[in-house]
Amino acid sequence: MTATLTSRPAPARRLFGELDRDSLRHLGPNWFAAVMGTGIVANAAALLPLQLPGLRGAATVVWAGAAALLIGLTAAYAMHLIRFPDNARAHRHSPIMSQFFGAPPMALMTVGAGALLLGQDVIGLGAAVAVDWVLWSVGTVLGLLTAFAIPYRMFTRHRVEPDAAFGGWLMPVVPPMVSAAMGALLVPHTPAGQARLTMIIACVAMFGLSLIAALVTITMIWSRLVHFGVAKGATVPTLWIVLGPLGQSVTAAGLIANAAHGALPDLYDKGLLVFSVIFGIVTWGFAMLWLALAMAVTYRTYRAGELNFNLSWWGFTFPLGTCVTGSTVLYSHTHAYLFAATAIALYALLVSAWALVVARTLRGLFSGALLAPAY
Repeated sequence: MTATLTSRPAPARRLFGELDRDSLRHLGPNWFAAVMGTGIVANAAALLPLQLPGLRGAATVVWAGAAALLIGLTAAYAMHLIRFPDNARAHRHSPIMSQFFGAPPMALMTVGAGALLLGQDVIGLGAAVAVDWVLWSVGTVLGLLTAFAIPYRMFTRHRVEPDAAFGGWLMPVVPPMVSAAMGALLVPHTPAGQARLTMIIACVAMFGLSLIAALVTITMIWSRLVHFGVAKGATVPTLWIVLGPLGQSVTAAGLIANAAHGALPDLYDKGLLVFSVIFGIVTWGFAMLWLALAMAVTYRTYRAGELNFNLSWWGFTFPLGTCVTGSTVLYSHTHAYLFAATAIALYALLVSAWALVVARTLRGLFSGALLAPAY
């Protein structure tokens, strides 16, 4: 599934490895999960109910780091596509690695939203809106493509075993939900009239597209766990990916409801607000159940000595961050301290998980092990 620290012996490398031919050969789309996980740490901080002194400044620095990482990875991956087309083709044909083509579009939109939420303090509102429009537009097009192309290949080309379902299957279908949530932030910056109406309708449509596909996929993952048990090794962190569409759908529903004022008639404006609260609380409840299950399974795997580090550990970050933003949006609409306390507690867990994964990733890059073959 992903590059592991135990996949092959590797000689010591300089900081971040030596980006030579052999290193770039094994670069995959799963690396963009690092941008997602870093970006959500910044974005969630910008929306958090409790704003401590210095928090916004620190979040802005983290967003800048995510932006720099996005630029670096994009350049490196472009070189990979040019110099190693056979490996890139192998990634597309792989029933596992192909799922992670959903990561680049979500990375683009996460950094774009951070520009609007945090970057405007540095580059100004006008530039921030322009950056967000570009990254959101590119990410949305790529995300809609993955939401269609990856399932289509699964339907028509891949041989899928009964026990094959895992959290990574959600990666191609979640990007439109990210588009819905991040697009809602751009609705007020869309020209009034048909353009704004089209924008919010598109956000609602992508919300539904992703939600239904995700619910179908989550059902298959649950069935796989019940019938075949928990898989070993690298697949355990991917259980956390299920939190992604759950938390992001709560976030998207709330942000769309916020954006509806002035974009839709009053009846639909109020209807979306009511829907966002009812849907949000119901989905939030299931997300908390899944979080508890994922934590229990992860701890059990750790106790068994089977939780070896690999890039799938980035699955601990972005999905958890969507639960932070979802809880925050619910608090803004209900003023229930339950959601504020949950958002703060989950954010503390998110920062801890992110710090751990960053440290282990840097360790893997120092040794060069993370630049080994990914499958």
